[in-house]
Amino acid sequence: MGYLFAFGRYWLFIKQLLTKPEKFSIYKEQFMREVDSFGYGSLGIVALTSVFMGAVITIQTVYNLLNPLIPLSAVGIVARDSIILEFSPTMICLVLAGKIGSSISSEIGTMRVTEQIDALEIMGINSAAYLVMPKIIAAMFIFPFIVLLSMFLGISGGLIAGSLSGSIPAHDYLTGIQESFVPYNVTFALIKTVTFAFIITSVSAYNGYNTEGGALEVGKSSTRAVVYSSILILVFDYIETQLLLI
Repeated sequence: MGYLFAFGRYWLFIKQLLTKPEKFSIYKEQFMREVDSFGYGSLGIVALTSVFMGAVITIQTVYNLLNPLIPLSAVGIVARDSIILEFSPTMICLVLAGKIGSSISSEIGTMRVTEQIDALEIMGINSAAYLVMPKIIAAMFIFPFIVLLSMFLGISGGLIAGSLSGSIPAHDYLTGIQESFVPYNVTFALIKTVTFAFIITSVSAYNGYNTEGGALEVGKSSTRAVVYSSILILVFDYIETQLLLI
């Protein structure tokens, strides 16, 4: 029953976001601040993760395709499709769920327990829309650019690792990443990314907004936000793959 209660309260929370939105001019400044926080603030961890995971995928693919009947260009194909279809949209969003999701939940949860949200409501402001809507819009806007950057860095990391280790010549790798390329795969990855951005921000904000108690409960809400966001990302990854690819 607890899960059903939380599910219902979550959709009531989403309805509250849309019922009485504030003026666009109020959202604009917050939107730009969130874009900077979500985008620029995440570049370091995204770049580091993407380069090294691209390198690992390439080297492991070479190791598993040690067969004279299989051309080395196949390594580029496997690495490219693995990065575009799954690694960049899903794994990077799981990383962002831990970084951004916990931050959102902690920020809003702290405002709840210190009664700042109550003060906003006393002033007649739709606190949920004012605090959460700019975060959702900013994440859905900037996450696709982060994922595109991750794709580029992941594939580049594979090229660098393959060349430096001598596992695969750069020419064969570059031939592979261009061979049989399907542009729809990028579109599919970006559709997943937008969905994951909404999940991360809305679920994290929901947990923070409904925090009750003190500092200890803020920490628990932050943990729940990351766990629930990660689970939902994996569930919707499967659902969207079934709907859009098969």
